[in-house]
Amino acid sequence: MERKDYRRCAEVARHREKAELVLKNANVVNVFTGEILKVDVAVSDGWIAGIGSYEGLLEENLDGKYLCPGFIDSHLHLESTLVTPSELIVQAAKCGTTTFIVDPHESANIAGAAGIDYILGQTEKVPANVYVMMPSCVPSTFVDDNGCDFTAEKMKPYLGHPRVLGLGEVMDYVSVVDGDAGMHEKLALFEGRTLDGHAPGLGDDEMQAYAMARIGTDHECIDYEYAMKERRLGMTILIREGSAARNLDAIVTGMVEHETRTEGFCFCTDDKHIEDIQRDGHINYNVKKAISLGIPAVSAIQMATVNAAECYGLQHLGALAPGYQADMIVFDNLEEMNILDVYHRGIKLDAGAEPGVLQCPEELKHTVHLDTFSRDSLKLLKPEGPFHVIQMQEGQIVTKDVVCDIPGKKEFTADNEYNKIAVVERHKGTGKTGVGVVAGFNLSGGAVASSVSHDSHNIIVIGDNDTDMELAVKELIRTQGGYTVVEKGRVYETLALPIMGLMSDAGYDDVDKTLKKMIRKAHEMGVPETMDPFITLSFMALPVIPELRITPRGLFNVKEFKLCE
Repeated sequence: MERKDYRRCAEVARHREKAELVLKNANVVNVFTGEILKVDVAVSDGWIAGIGSYEGLLEENLDGKYLCPGFIDSHLHLESTLVTPSELIVQAAKCGTTTFIVDPHESANIAGAAGIDYILGQTEKVPANVYVMMPSCVPSTFVDDNGCDFTAEKMKPYLGHPRVLGLGEVMDYVSVVDGDAGMHEKLALFEGRTLDGHAPGLGDDEMQAYAMARIGTDHECIDYEYAMKERRLGMTILIREGSAARNLDAIVTGMVEHETRTEGFCFCTDDKHIEDIQRDGHINYNVKKAISLGIPAVSAIQMATVNAAECYGLQHLGALAPGYQADMIVFDNLEEMNILDVYHRGIKLDAGAEPGVLQCPEELKHTVHLDTFSRDSLKLLKPEGPFHVIQMQEGQIVTKDVVCDIPGKKEFTADNEYNKIAVVERHKGTGKTGVGVVAGFNLSGGAVASSVSHDSHNIIVIGDNDTDMELAVKELIRTQGGYTVVEKGRVYETLALPIMGLMSDAGYDDVDKTLKKMIRKAHEMGVPETMDPFITLSFMALPVIPELRITPRGLFNVKEFKLCE
């Protein structure tokens, strides 16, 4: 708080001046003590000036309604919502999320600094607080074929940026625990700041070495036992509930059963589609679900506010107390938590507000550098004996490495039980195409393809026949990225994502309408109802999540951290 703001707020706090705004007779959630106090909240210059009994130039009687701090999403990728950053922020803010801790490594993997600058520029003037963590693993591993190598040297110009908080999720755990010079240069660059982690499935020894590097968070815990192993090492657990990865139920159920203290636990969405946000909500959904599973309401609110603020050093956010930014949520009761109003810096958000249109640099709309593609690239010869198959898991983004026999004599023949999956390099036109077999997707009569494939974002395609898979890839070359569903030799529908092959500038209503239609069709074609076909597919190329992945260079064994022979 600047001195001039402090002086005005101090006058209000001492009842020498009226506040600009007073929310009267509110049941205020005090995240420091866990109390709920019936008081007034005085606001001036966007700051909370006092809690108690106050008069204001403008007064609003909440008549016993509840008031808590704005929620914080402690880790997300704006690109994964499929719409422009400003559109996502406006929609999520209506759900009570007023602070977003963003990792723009999707954009960085495609366009490097230009991608990061796009995210920063798009979120400069939105009705929320948007902070950025510098992408740590671009590319994520040695096996990735992406569009840019983002080194420690390239990070240095961002160190003084007021909205850059620390280092984004460190996915390449092997480089961390082996003491790789390039990785540890990045860690040292952000010494004293928050270092976000990404550490699924580590053994006890590797986990200790990983935490020793001062990596402070992880959002990849899928069960309570693993979360507690990391928590005992001092790491903060970011409980994720997104569109594909839904870990809240398992972790929170364990916390309730074992009466685990909620300090050191926060919430995040990581990757959540716009249609899921509009239907279910954002961090408010995490809070309500945690309450329904037995976490006390005030504790769930603390996890969504002060815990996250303290983790990321945001001393002016996460609480309703003098000197804190006036980001506030008005809601009806502690059980259902229906949001009535949201304030950012003391200004009530307009429920009908639409985001402003911010132009995207033209070069970021032409990032699929792939001229031709032939189904010949999709051939997969059947080896002698058993074969490694990617077994998908419903409700998770982890996979199983299943060794089994597969259909076909000399060449693999896909069907609805064993689909073919391929990743086509699209950044430099190298012609690399990795082909494998996947079980659990169950697609029949066509193909599904996406240019969103974490984190290198090459074109990934899955199907039960090569003809439809070829057509799907060619369709995404035509649209410069997107999602597509092909059925029996024709394109059923395509959602174009021309901004880096990740986002649409058509508006969230059109994206929502098209995506719902495509998801419904994919489920009709056999994809399990509990599986988001596009988000689940997008993670099959990420070689830092166990156990088996597909890359443009072939199958990758994550546990052994090497390409399959």
